[in-house]
Amino acid sequence: MSGRMRTPHEVALPARPEAIEFDPASSAIIVVDMQNAYASKGGYLDLAGFDLSGIDEVISRTADVLTAARHAGMQVVFLQNGWDPDYKEAGGPEAANQRKSNALRLMRQRPDLMGKLLSKGGWDYALVDGLQPEEADIVVPKSRYSGFVGTPLDSILRSRGIKHLFVVGVATNVCVETTIRDAFGHEYYPVMVSDCCHQAGPRHIHDATIFNVETFFGWTTTSEALRSVLNSRADAA
Repeated sequence: MSGRMRTPHEVALPARPEAIEFDPASSAIIVVDMQNAYASKGGYLDLAGFDLSGIDEVISRTADVLTAARHAGMQVVFLQNGWDPDYKEAGGPEAANQRKSNALRLMRQRPDLMGKLLSKGGWDYALVDGLQPEEADIVVPKSRYSGFVGTPLDSILRSRGIKHLFVVGVATNVCVETTIRDAFGHEYYPVMVSDCCHQAGPRHIHDATIFNVETFFGWTTTSEALRSVLNSRADAA
């Protein structure tokens, strides 16, 4: 990247729009909102009418990436979106989040769902069974789309010398893209693992985020490319 020389601890990764070099020890996997709300039948997105086709494959690929990342010594950070059971964290009555959040709007339209969607401690809020944190992983609760807004994420990453962020999760065009944009603004190197993300909406929305990331905010790669590099690094260690 930029023609600079690679340090002894860095590895080269095929990516778009160009290959990148990164040190796994100063990199993190950011798992965005892999919760029942967004990735399970009967969760908020499913109830709101969004198509979850292919989400099981995304979860499986993500699990494989996390295994390789942990073996290579990368920090794993789970972002978990939602609010307290009384929804006080969702904002006051005039908050933009109250007006625009689809989950809050759905609960107003369907009072039977009130208290069930994205409520801390509930099934909807919980991380999916296939992607559970391990002891060395970090879980960062958030109440807005971005993992950086109102959370200690930036401090957590900087205190560990993290430079590259490999972002996976849901939804591609909402919390994933928003977190990537803010990561770039905070001077991190964000890399979207494109086949470990799933969109809210038609597939071309996912492709639009890939275009935005590659053109303006970072890089993209695939789970296969990332796992290959990380496994090679772990084997050589």
